[in-house]
Amino acid sequence: SVSRTSPHLTFVPACLPPDPVEVEGLQHFVSNAKKLFVMTGAGISTESGIPDYRSEGVGLYTRTNRRPIQHVEFIRSASVRQRYWARNFVGWPQFSSHQPNTAHLVLRDWEKLGKLHWLVTQNVDALHTKAGSQRMTELHGCMHRVFCLGCGDQILRSELQKHFEALNPTWKAEAFGVAPDGDVFLTDEQVCDFQVPACHKCGGILKPDVTFFGDTVSREKVNFVHERLAESDSMLVAGSSMQVYSGYRFALAAREKHLPIAILNIGPTRLDHFASLKLNSRCGELLPLIV
Repeated sequence: SVSRTSPHLTFVPACLPPDPVEVEGLQHFVSNAKKLFVMTGAGISTESGIPDYRSEGVGLYTRTNRRPIQHVEFIRSASVRQRYWARNFVGWPQFSSHQPNTAHLVLRDWEKLGKLHWLVTQNVDALHTKAGSQRMTELHGCMHRVFCLGCGDQILRSELQKHFEALNPTWKAEAFGVAPDGDVFLTDEQVCDFQVPACHKCGGILKPDVTFFGDTVSREKVNFVHERLAESDSMLVAGSSMQVYSGYRFALAAREKHLPIAILNIGPTRLDHFASLKLNSRCGELLPLIV
């Protein structure tokens, strides 16, 4: 077990080491699965140093009064977009440098072994991709991609960083804290001179390829995930309280299909009352114990 003083565990809620009986229960669950459908949330990335929103004592909502940007605000207001991109620009070097942890690597290995049928992540941090997972859907998109709301042109977020630097050669700002989506906290005074590039093809508005709060996941993507779930014989939720409906709907579908559902998450979840198995441990500590 990694020490609680490890910097990577700053945003991980305190919990007891895995209970041998729980480990045995999850081992039995995974062994019985032939086509495992896995859904991950922010709790699988906290061990990589990325905070989540809701965890008791360490989540963004409990530490600060900050809330993530709303889709409608970003679309309507140039000043909101300026503030968003200034904060994102400052936070990007740290956010983009985060690396997969043991839990991400275990799920990649399960895929290679043919155990994991499909992985759906609610995270936008690209850590499953960095780990090498391929049979995967990024339900809420990925911060590493940017697209134009006008013409749909896509660029890498790393490329956009170079455009920001060219437009703001003397702009400097010190960040105050970091949020789950790579955002940092800046004052209005720091933001007011920040220049935001437009789409180089049509002059349109650039937006991260992620689903902001208040927006919805496309019907095509939802249908695709339902199809993968229909092919599966069991569901494992790792690191998510499943409070957001966009992910919760798939747990409801799994229950309707009478699939066994196991949950690995520190703290209560929305599924606790109908899950076959609930484990209150760190993903990176328990998953490697499963053969």
